[in-house]
Amino acid sequence: MPEYQLMARIEAAFDEQIAAAEQVISAVSKEDSSLWRLDGGTADIHWLRLALQDVWYQDGQDGRVTRPYLGVVAAGPEVIDAVVALNLAKERLARLFAELREKYPEQLSELKAILPFRHPGLNQHLRGDGLARLHLKQCWRRVPVAEASVARVRFAWYSSGRSIQRISVADCEALLMKLDTEAEHVRLQLRLLAGLPSDEILTRIQPQAPLMRANLFYREPVLRDDGEVPRTRRALNVSLPLFLPHDDLRLPSLNQPPSTPPTERTRARRGDVRIEDAPFLKSLRVHRYR
Repeated sequence: MPEYQLMARIEAAFDEQIAAAEQVISAVSKEDSSLWRLDGGTADIHWLRLALQDVWYQDGQDGRVTRPYLGVVAAGPEVIDAVVALNLAKERLARLFAELREKYPEQLSELKAILPFRHPGLNQHLRGDGLARLHLKQCWRRVPVAEASVARVRFAWYSSGRSIQRISVADCEALLMKLDTEAEHVRLQLRLLAGLPSDEILTRIQPQAPLMRANLFYREPVLRDDGEVPRTRRALNVSLPLFLPHDDLRLPSLNQPPSTPPTERTRARRGDVRIEDAPFLKSLRVHRYR
């Protein structure tokens, strides 16, 4: 696809996503759905609009981190259909941006800067907060929605997540050589690495940001797509309001977890962990296996 055509499609897809979010807000307002916020603040249409239309990168914000809006919306069929349409619009926009990144990566920064000006009213509520361009992860992160009516929801912080990636000695050396090799701590790590067999496999560990997990307990067992035994519960990671289909538009039973994640690990450490506790190469967060 030519560059100008792809950029035009991205602009149109962005407009469609904004319109789809407004459709959700309009449907919730029409139904007078019940809303709940985890932080105890006022759960109303203004908050929901902020949650669904906050697509901005804030000065100083880590690009890997998204701003959470944790809560629940008890929704009727019209609202659920609008949420499904919004998620489909998000998926389309994400696919088009992926194509742009692959074919015309030099245009990425320009689009992130100019798209907000197509909808100047979006950031009126955040004017003066250093908002100037799109935060792509916030733009297309999925709105969580349950596939069936729920009797209760139990929220809990998950703060022990980490990414574990196997890495070779040669790859570690290449990464260290990109650092300041005149620095003593880097030279020390290069010497440590030189003492290992060249075929030893190491592991690189990246702690993940805490996230909120919602455990859903269905009113009735839900059939699985694969034909397995129907399930009665499901766990979802959530960063946006969770939409729950309810005919009576009433909120299910909810617990009240802390509004901020715990500062220390809450899960017990497994006894069969094969990775050494102390990093072998601190600069790379690389560990040896026991």
